Amino acid sequence: MNRRNLLLGAGALAVAGGAGVAGWRASVGSVADYDRYSDRLRAAMPPDPAMADLIRYATLAANGHNTQPWRFRIKGETIDILPDLSRRTPVVDPDDHHLFVSLGCAAENLRIAATATGRPGALSIDDAGARYVFDRGSARTDPLFAAIPARRCSRTLYDGRPVPNSDLETLRRATDTPGVRLVLLTDRPRIDQARDLVVAGNEAQMTDPAFMAELKRWLRFNPGDAMRTGDGLYSAASGSPILPAGLGGIAFDRFFAAAAENEKYARQIDSSSGLAVFLAERADPAHWMTVGRACQRFMLAATALDLRCAFVNQPVEVAGLRPALADLAGEAGLRPDLVLRFGRGPVLPFAPRRPVAAVIV
Repeated sequence: MNRRNLLLGAGALAVAGGAGVAGWRASVGSVADYDRYSDRLRAAMPPDPAMADLIRYATLAANGHNTQPWRFRIKGETIDILPDLSRRTPVVDPDDHHLFVSLGCAAENLRIAATATGRPGALSIDDAGARYVFDRGSARTDPLFAAIPARRCSRTLYDGRPVPNSDLETLRRATDTPGVRLVLLTDRPRIDQARDLVVAGNEAQMTDPAFMAELKRWLRFNPGDAMRTGDGLYSAASGSPILPAGLGGIAFDRFFAAAAENEKYARQIDSSSGLAVFLAERADPAHWMTVGRACQRFMLAATALDLRCAFVNQPVEVAGLRPALADLAGEAGLRPDLVLRFGRGPVLPFAPRRPVAAVIV
């Protein structure tokens, strides 16, 4: 336990002692209730799924800051996946890069789920969004389909063991997508160089008041707030203490410091088996969505292999660090889109999701 968590824990105990157990539970909600809520979101797909069932699986996709910046429009045998610009994060994502990557992640979940349940179709992408047009056919077994409700980001320490070459090849095959390049960094010297870029990016972000204010708006410090909003960065899903919202905000302002976070990221990357760098051949929304599709398949394949993943996108989000990351990946001249660390380790709670009715227009 680091100093920040120790201080947060002490503050939590003080509040609990003053307000009593009942008051504490009322202020943070129930972990057991959150687990039941999460189980409902990730319930197995029915044999003959409705459109809403497929959209539920689509919303389990990875997305930036867990803002879930998507809308789904059903029209006949078509589902359009559209950007929800009200959920932009303009400081960390000023050109909506992460927003469109997130749409690609959701589109790929939808395609996999529909195909695996006997609703194959065609997925098309342009700069405005994605469209899936359904057809009828036989269900097709796909190991990535079973991984959709199990996938999560595990922002914790891994065990550092090398991933077998056969598993690395499985990840490459799952990710293979025209227009997208995947570079796996598994040798320690290059991992160390990437770690230094992540730390430099984290330092730049955490000394930016606008970035910190935007991040704070998307933090959910307890299960009650996570269930109420259905979005945001749930503290327990990142291994952080559960706190009442007011105390969590105070703790964030006082103890969430660049030095401690830099050390945390360095230790997490040092414990990882490797890093996956995704780069698109062009920098436009359609290619960003294509990167999202490839990344989602990587994470689902990793889940099927019992591997953990977590984003470390700081050198992508800080524009001045992108050229160094591209050089490290051997792709000078391209814009890096995403960085994932991977390895074997424990799992953390799932992130919240909004109800399907809230994302259908």
